[in-house]
Amino acid sequence: MSYIERSLGEGEEIVAKANFHWWYTAKAVLALVLLAFVLVGFYIFFVRMYRKWTTEIAVTTHRFVEKTGLFTLSTNELSLNNIEGVRVEKNLWGRMLGYGHLRIEGTGMDAIALPDIADPVRFRSAIESAKERRRG
Repeated sequence: MSYIERSLGEGEEIVAKANFHWWYTAKAVLALVLLAFVLVGFYIFFVRMYRKWTTEIAVTTHRFVEKTGLFTLSTNELSLNNIEGVRVEKNLWGRMLGYGHLRIEGTGMDAIALPDIADPVRFRSAIESAKERRRG
């Protein structure tokens, strides 16, 4: 027995009851789905920003160095003499926005993949120039 039925006065009757339309529930479900997408978006955002904020990539006069992580530190180092090739990969968006992927291949190790590097052609040229200066 509902509250309204229990609160009826003597001789009082319910003439009609109203119910929520299914669309009311559908909007709540859509809001929940949207929230899930937003939470996934926040997760992806923070993972990518953490990687960006804790990664250093440089070429020195002697070597290439990539450091990632803050709590768990990981480094890739490769002597300039051991760099066999640097490949730049740019898709349509990369060409339009000025970014690309670098793949640095070295002697006796797996290639080092660097995603979404700003001006990758310039960085590849810097590696090649450092290699030339190192050779003398």
